[in-house]
Amino acid sequence: MIRKTMLSLGRHMSSMARGTTQVRRLLHGGYVRIHPSVQEALVEGRPVVALESTIITHGMAYPLNLSMAREVEEIVRTNGAVPATVGILRGQIHVGLTDEELEFLASSKNAVKVSRRDFPFVLSQGLSGGTTVSGTMIAAHKAGIPVFVSGGIGGVHRDGENTLDVSADLTELGRTPVAVVAAGAKSILDIGRTLEYLETQGVCVAAFGESREFPAFFSRQSGFQAPYHVRDEEEAAKLIDSALGLGLGSGVLIAVPCPQERAAQGQAIEEAIQQALSQARSKGITGKEVTPFLLQKLVELTDGKSLDSNLALIQNNARVGSCIAVALSKLQKARRERNLPRPGDMTAPQPVVIGGINVDFIAKAQNPDILGGGQTNAGRVRRTFGGVGRNLADCLSRLGQTPLLLSAVGKDEHLESVLHYCHHMDVSSILQLEGKSTATYCAVITSAGELSVGLGDMDIHHQITEHYVSQFKESLCQAPLVCMDGNVPLSTIQYVCQLAREHQLAVYYEPTDENKASKPFLSDSWKALTYISPNLQELRAINRTLGNPLPAELPSRLEDVVQAAVALACPLLAHLHCVVVTLGAHGVLLCGKSLGGSISLYPGAHEQLDGRNPCRDAC
Repeated sequence: MIRKTMLSLGRHMSSMARGTTQVRRLLHGGYVRIHPSVQEALVEGRPVVALESTIITHGMAYPLNLSMAREVEEIVRTNGAVPATVGILRGQIHVGLTDEELEFLASSKNAVKVSRRDFPFVLSQGLSGGTTVSGTMIAAHKAGIPVFVSGGIGGVHRDGENTLDVSADLTELGRTPVAVVAAGAKSILDIGRTLEYLETQGVCVAAFGESREFPAFFSRQSGFQAPYHVRDEEEAAKLIDSALGLGLGSGVLIAVPCPQERAAQGQAIEEAIQQALSQARSKGITGKEVTPFLLQKLVELTDGKSLDSNLALIQNNARVGSCIAVALSKLQKARRERNLPRPGDMTAPQPVVIGGINVDFIAKAQNPDILGGGQTNAGRVRRTFGGVGRNLADCLSRLGQTPLLLSAVGKDEHLESVLHYCHHMDVSSILQLEGKSTATYCAVITSAGELSVGLGDMDIHHQITEHYVSQFKESLCQAPLVCMDGNVPLSTIQYVCQLAREHQLAVYYEPTDENKASKPFLSDSWKALTYISPNLQELRAINRTLGNPLPAELPSRLEDVVQAAVALACPLLAHLHCVVVTLGAHGVLLCGKSLGGSISLYPGAHEQLDGRNPCRDAC
């Protein structure tokens, strides 16, 4: 069973590492800032709706654009979702904007229109801009937002068969798995060729409502039929859920017609479009400047009727899109709950994770200098959920292993949020204690990202006692893998190690920090461990506890770091199966017994090598 578990982990590890690296670069590399309200909603599994910003920067004049943006966000909130307007401010992608940031974009005279191709330049130059459908889809997908509301998508421009002027929105829909809720394609485009192009890109297109008529932005009729239609938000949510579940990698377009009472007459709009197109050609307007010019001309030529329709359809799309996001969230939550293991339903033993759950508050100062003397410093504060044990259980759950998590939380103001955040995990057995506080950690960091001060209230971890854990002895003895972190009391660690020795269990120990790393090594308990994953400082602390030779100081050059890690890991391999040394920016060093030129990740395959000198085996 341990072999099956470890092989399963191995199959997923390379793709997970790539994804983790991508997200880390995105969120911590300075490219993206997710608004705290959006991040909290995503963490807690609540519905979020992404909103574009080119309609703010290029679609309407100030201050109408600002009032429209505020109104659309309020419609999203009213219908049960959290708005996340996407924009670029001074070279940083923002997912979710403050009111001040909305006003900054709305009043900006130099905002850039940002699609996929524009991101590298705009970010590298520190510019500000509005994101198109394509640009917003990219940011929404990276942030984990599956539903995005827009006015209308771009498409194949009229005479596009000669000019090859095709919006990047269409190719983005073919390669980014986000559902776009929009009033079809703008009527200034070639609707028929746009639908053909979407078919070529493999995009599922469905009209919303009782008709399959594909809407043409201002008008409810385009003269073309959508391939499919969904009658309401529940059907739309099921369609989106199916698309996401299949992992096709392409998006979904839900085409919502403009409300009947505000829809413009198709013939009048068509005549105005032809006149506006003629003027655009005579003025030599091309590329991404065409759409803003045509929309503004349409407002003039229709005496504002096109603008009224524009506002009405955007508001309607926001309402429909929010309802779809809420329905999708409920659908996904119900499925997660159905998939959670129930007592007696387990077809195979679960891994067991024993460790801490934390609520983390990260406060980052806005200015380089943090003022003392009781003064309030400007900054941003966000809440996240962590704890080494919880993180391990989270990773195993996402890899399909569904471990049993043994931990402790207080019956306090954090309890509901913690349980909601861990909804995809088996938290049925964690302790919920009256009169105790859930473990919390508060970090104050400088604007440069350096830790200034950290405060922790971790006393509840002492409640993860031997008596509590022993109630799950049967699960422990059958587990293919038992994981512990350094937050667990010493007596509990020793109890698990004794069980491991008696029942030949595979036990993984995460040292947590330099002060806690040595707990199992204070006695012979450590010899019952199978895997550990210390960093270099923790590995040195472990060797100090064992009385082994230590380097005078820890090196920084990669070659020296690897040499020091190997030297410190080798004494442990006399009893441990594998030592994974985490080396920060240098990566990880996997140390263990050699098996055909590689390193065995699971016990049993190397038994013929047990008598060898571990320091001659592989690292």
